Amino acid sequence: MNKTELIDAIAADAEISKASAQRVLESVINHVVKVVTKGDTVQLIGFGSFSSGKRAARVGRNPQTGEEIKIAAAKTVKFAAGKGFKDTVNKKKK
Repeated sequence: MNKTELIDAIAADAEISKASAQRVLESVINHVVKVVTKGDTVQLIGFGSFSSGKRAARVGRNPQTGEEIKIAAAKTVKFAAGKGFKDTVNKKKK
């Protein structure tokens, strides 16, 4: 499912226009990005949590030449699926 298909599904489920559904989805995504960028966590009970993490600097190798290269430290984005989501994917009943 891509973003357009998701917007169509939201519009149908919520009985709202596709334009409204698009604004809602984009607002949710923008707020998740803002909160995680600040270093906070967005927790949606039953669905999962979005948070940021850190990846330490390390030494890697250029696969073509084999020479060592330095890979800089970076911030990462993490998503941890919630129990309800995992149970649904694994078809477990509550």
